[in-house]
Amino acid sequence: MGEIEKMKTIFSVMLAAAFVLVGLAMTSNAQTRHRWSINHREARQERRIGQGVRSGELTARETYRLERQQLRLNRTEARYRASGDRLTPRERFRLERDLNRTSRSIYRQKHDRQDYPRP
Repeated sequence: MGEIEKMKTIFSVMLAAAFVLVGLAMTSNAQTRHRWSINHREARQERRIGQGVRSGELTARETYRLERQQLRLNRTEARYRASGDRLTPRERFRLERDLNRTSRSIYRQKHDRQDYPRP
């Protein structure tokens, strides 16, 4: 019985170590992701707006509104970054929330069938 108990203990320790390593890897990945995700998302949204203009999916008024939203986001981010070296969790939350809202607006405007007629 002593041999089986020893094997169970070793297995339990190895399993716990694996969970700790996976957790650390996920944490470091999440921290790395946050360093570029806001700027990356802003750039992606701007490309989506440009693509909508080129394809005719966005009218001039829709484009103006979406670009104004993007400009407001950029100004908010600049103000947050000017107030300190890094974004606070609350500032990051607010920017992510606003990016989500803007992303939904872009999708809705591109798919609302108010296209410019194609030649």
